[in-house]
Amino acid sequence: MKKNQIENLNIPKHVAIILDGNGRWAAKRHMPRTFGHQAGVENIRKITLAASELGIKALSVYAFSTENWSRPKDEVDFLMKLPGEFEKKFKDDFKDYDVKVVFSGRKSHLNPENLDILERIMKNTADRKGIVLNICFDYGSHAEITEAVKAIATEVLNGQLKPENIVADDIEKRLYTKDLPKLDLLIRPSGEVRLSNFLLWQAAYAELYFCKTYWPAFTKKDLENAIIEFNKRDRRFGGLKK
Repeated sequence: MKKNQIENLNIPKHVAIILDGNGRWAAKRHMPRTFGHQAGVENIRKITLAASELGIKALSVYAFSTENWSRPKDEVDFLMKLPGEFEKKFKDDFKDYDVKVVFSGRKSHLNPENLDILERIMKNTADRKGIVLNICFDYGSHAEITEAVKAIATEVLNGQLKPENIVADDIEKRLYTKDLPKLDLLIRPSGEVRLSNFLLWQAAYAELYFCKTYWPAFTKKDLENAIIEFNKRDRRFGGLKK
């Protein structure tokens, strides 16, 4: 896409991507699934920098779900090594592009080493002003919303909040994404057409875009195609335009 075409488009502020198809991409190359996951991590870097160049303010990526713990132990063990590899490989690139990194997801199931890595990455990038890369790791919308409801229930029990005064914003401000812009566009590569427990609350009025490209092969051109399609949508948010 030419630069002047980009400038004429409405660029979504917050884009989310389900990182799907790593295993199938690897299988087509007669390689183990872990090879696909490694390539998928490398592509997070490429697409984050592409999103930054396009003017996207926040990029959320679904890296490891609460359901992924049920995968074979050797695959899970490999995926648990990725935060360390991510920190080691990409910290200088992300510093040059002023990328702020945050993590969304449960902390209760991660080992102390990974928790330290996540906290260190967030602390070291906290003051950056560029694109926010939100890595959803051990993330699931059901768990996220359940945690928000528990927090509200605790406030009700403590007399801090009356049940009749609870509004949607009380849930939203307790979600992991509370500090990010509203979700505009959710992309799922790989040919699957479902949300798989990803950003279910946030996606209520997001535009959904599905393509057949496996995540490791997903390029800046694919991201641009999604933005082109986003610009074709008539976003009324349940109302009617005058």
